[in-house]
Amino acid sequence: MSSWSPQHFTLQEILQMIRQSTDVHSAAQPEHAITQKLNQFTGPPDYIGYLAHILSSSVQEQDSIRSIAAHLLESNARLILSVPPELAQYVKAAILQAVNDPSVMIRNAASRDIVAFLDVLEPKNWSECLQQLVNALDAPGDDKQEAAFNVLEKACEDYPRKMDMEINGTRPSDYMIPKFLSLSEHPSAKMRSHAVACLSHFVPVNSPSLFVHLDSFIACLFKRASDDDPSVRQHVCQAFHLLLAAQPKKLLPEMQNIAKFMLSSMKDKDKTVALEACEFWRIFAENVDLGSYLHPMLGEVVPVLIDCMVYGEDDLLWLGSDAEDDPVPDEEADIKPRHSGGKSDGLDHEATSGEPAAEGEQSKNRLGANGDDYDDTSTGWNLRKCAIAAIDVLGVHHGEELFNMLQNPLKDKLWTTEWQERESGILALGAIADGCIDFVGTHLPTLIPYLINTLNDPKATCWALGRYAKWTTRVTADKTLYFVPTMEGLLRMVLDNNKHVQEAGCIALTALEKEAGPEMIPYLDPVLRNLVFAFDKYQHKNMLVLYDAIGALTDAVGRALQNPGYVAILMPPLTDQWAKLKDDDKAVIPLSACLASVSIAIGPAFIPYAASVFERCKNLIHNSLQQQKAYQQNPELDEPDKYFLVAALGLLSGLTQGVGMALEPLISASQPHLMGLLTDCLKHPQAPVRQSAYALVGDLAMGCFTLLRPHMPGMMQELIMQLDPEPKVEFISASNNAAWSVGEVALRYGRDDTEFQQWVNPLISRLIPILLHPKAPRSLHENAAVSIGRIGLMHPGLVAPRLSEFAQAWCQTLCESSDNEEKDSAFRAFCTLVQTNPTGVLESLLWFCNSIARWEQPSPELNDMFRQLLQGFKARDAGGWAVQAASFPPLTRDRLATRYGV
Repeated sequence: MSSWSPQHFTLQEILQMIRQSTDVHSAAQPEHAITQKLNQFTGPPDYIGYLAHILSSSVQEQDSIRSIAAHLLESNARLILSVPPELAQYVKAAILQAVNDPSVMIRNAASRDIVAFLDVLEPKNWSECLQQLVNALDAPGDDKQEAAFNVLEKACEDYPRKMDMEINGTRPSDYMIPKFLSLSEHPSAKMRSHAVACLSHFVPVNSPSLFVHLDSFIACLFKRASDDDPSVRQHVCQAFHLLLAAQPKKLLPEMQNIAKFMLSSMKDKDKTVALEACEFWRIFAENVDLGSYLHPMLGEVVPVLIDCMVYGEDDLLWLGSDAEDDPVPDEEADIKPRHSGGKSDGLDHEATSGEPAAEGEQSKNRLGANGDDYDDTSTGWNLRKCAIAAIDVLGVHHGEELFNMLQNPLKDKLWTTEWQERESGILALGAIADGCIDFVGTHLPTLIPYLINTLNDPKATCWALGRYAKWTTRVTADKTLYFVPTMEGLLRMVLDNNKHVQEAGCIALTALEKEAGPEMIPYLDPVLRNLVFAFDKYQHKNMLVLYDAIGALTDAVGRALQNPGYVAILMPPLTDQWAKLKDDDKAVIPLSACLASVSIAIGPAFIPYAASVFERCKNLIHNSLQQQKAYQQNPELDEPDKYFLVAALGLLSGLTQGVGMALEPLISASQPHLMGLLTDCLKHPQAPVRQSAYALVGDLAMGCFTLLRPHMPGMMQELIMQLDPEPKVEFISASNNAAWSVGEVALRYGRDDTEFQQWVNPLISRLIPILLHPKAPRSLHENAAVSIGRIGLMHPGLVAPRLSEFAQAWCQTLCESSDNEEKDSAFRAFCTLVQTNPTGVLESLLWFCNSIARWEQPSPELNDMFRQLLQGFKARDAGGWAVQAASFPPLTRDRLATRYGV
């Protein structure tokens, strides 16, 4: 028993604080007012002990008071790591006591606390908690069993790996999984549902404890497949699709029976069951190794998937009215957060946040990859979207068969008078755009005009037109046939009086702009005027997709936007928005990305607006860094949103590319100085921030090097440390940008610069292992190769002696890259190293010659360098060259002989 006990005065003080906090909670006050007031209370050192006491023992208090204490306890769970052992023991015992409280509200609150504390402490440091919860599953009374299972299910869902780690030679999952299997037979549907759900959470982590019982688990799923309770059936469907992703071979013997069950479940009246069943087919379609098993089932699966796209009665209630609602302000719940990933630079110019996709997310991401994701105004992933994704993936892997199956059903649906059926047909047509384009393409001259004429079903039709944007743009030089009518139709939707239609039109127009690129230039005036007019119509949510549409248009037309007339149309509404938004408004994030694109495109024309944009970006960076510092000193505070910092850095990169040295007076006069802030960003714990900071370093090197150079000694060590041969997945883009930026900096320092010489060996010693590492991502290989070349070009005497270490890997990495100026300059640098140390490439001559032969159009300078080197090798040792050349692939040998006479 713990020796800690609460002091009466302090207990009453905290209770009074909680009671006062509830006074602000009324219909006129937002709920966050409670949290804001409570956060002002710092609490005594043993704060969490008092909260635990209120939760478990202040039974005379209202349940709402005790629940607030539980909420505060959950928010401050990290404090248990720094309190004395006797207090920690008290808190843990109190929470376990509260989970058996007679009140459902208190039990649920205590359950959340246990999950939070288990996460912080790790199960190995509170193993008695898990054992007590598992024992409680056999306790008399459904309430205690239910309370224990609530905790266990949430813990298994949130951190299954921690439950599968050995503690004193035993995994918690070793005794939990057999118990869950036995409880799948429990008379209570809730208990059966919990049991199957808990078991399922161990599948994606390949739990050894589960796979010992895998046959029993599969048998359990077949038994529960006919359960009367929809929640149980939902978890059964989920378990099957998780097993299909993790252990498909175990399901193959029973695949016919599982397929029948899943087909039936997709028609279940309970939409959660139907969704989990639909997920099974999406995952099945993604696994190309299972194609031969899926192919015979397509005839049964595809019609059911198409039926799942039809709006049901519940969907129609959610869909609501298509009335003219654009003057109605958005509710806060309608506004989804939108984040811009950190800027990426380098040879392949990745546009990624650097964060990995979750297991099974590939097809969801496919549909949204080009900004053409379908949104039916619902709040997330649902049956319709899942069916669309499944059809999309089926098209990619079974294109011809799928199209042949869909031809007649699509004709019936597209020309029916029932709008729900017609709309589902349009969705199906959009879903097969990628995979079946070779087969549907011959029908598009009829279907595209049909879609334009059916924009009275606007949301689905806009999405489908966006999916066929590539075909519409490229099928014919006569833009009046398909491209212009599509663009005009989408612009009408952009200015519709219904918010959902506006959003669908904007998203589809964005997809069209990305595909059209410079072909948008002749239509800039009307497109800009339409988009600018939308500023006066749109509410907050649609303003975000409007920023995306303007940014995509700007990227598409580039410098053509410098026309003073276009600048006069576009900049006033953008600067008005920039001035209106508060610094903590999340709309600042997409607007910053939009302004960055505009700055790059209009270049010097952005100078009149640069000062206000620069100053705000600098303030956002400074404030974000201060918030991060406060959070690191006091983890009880909310962690600041990194995306404001990412957005500000990205906009400064755009500003640097757009106006260059015109930033000199702004940077020089900045307080705090921008370069100091940027150096702090290079050390930021969040990878997307470092990613954008490294990109800004590279952009400043290209556009404002005289301003950057005095601060490079403080930045270079951070750049060097980021060069990791095998970075974590979430750090890849940051490492990419670091590798790219050091090459840009090296070029600007110039040939044999004495200051840069001190960094050559540390940089090369980090870049060569990246280039040689078999598991480093291709993009990181390429950026490392380019930067090695650029550093070598400026300091050949220091880099050339190491040529033999990396020559083969360097040539292998860049020989497959597309011909462009960046690759051309990298090869010129490599040739300089070979000229300095010809023997360094002899053991890799085959790879060097092969990479030369892969070039289609090298620049005249590079072509001459190739000729001189090759002819020099042959002249020095004609016999040796003949032996080497005999081992070259025929294509390489022929090209070298034809182009360079060797």
